[in-house]
Amino acid sequence: MKILVAYATRHGATRGIAERVAEVLERREHAVMLLPAAEVGDIDEFDAFVVGGAAYMGRWLPDATKFVRRHRELLSSRPTWLFSSGPIGEETVDAKGRELLAISEPVEFAEFKDSVDPRGCQVFYGAFDPDAKPIGIAERLGAPFLRLPAARKAMPTGDFRDWPAIDAWATDIADHLDREAARLAEVLAVAPAR
Repeated sequence: MKILVAYATRHGATRGIAERVAEVLERREHAVMLLPAAEVGDIDEFDAFVVGGAAYMGRWLPDATKFVRRHRELLSSRPTWLFSSGPIGEETVDAKGRELLAISEPVEFAEFKDSVDPRGCQVFYGAFDPDAKPIGIAERLGAPFLRLPAARKAMPTGDFRDWPAIDAWATDIADHLDREAARLAEVLAVAPAR
């Protein structure tokens, strides 16, 4: 199968997750194209899609959102998976006892679950480097505050991506696509010749 892995990233952590998903799918002998969502043109040639975006303040990055909205009709007719990255730190629950990954799902996922009906939506932990060059006005204005000791305590620094969880999720996608390809081959094999 030919699979598009499209992503929207601000500092590269989400791109790293997309690259890992693409690697797993390629190891399973799928043809994979990995592209930033903003650079994707025509998508008719693809059999399946994995779309990821970083989430900030509960929202998916605009390039990922625009991509899904623009192509929602085609995405809804083919196997599609969505992922987000964003929460940081080693805690699995917040101060109220809620599962951090569950409450970190971007608000756009609710819309896309209805309009695209993805096979799966997953949130992964991200990464945070307070010394990275700020992107956008909000980061430029907030950068000096993120260097303060209190902010560093509230915003854990480091790479918190869970590579085994990412690999497992990508493997589940590959398993699903392999089963689907086998079913299609079986249908074509028994179809009467014309």
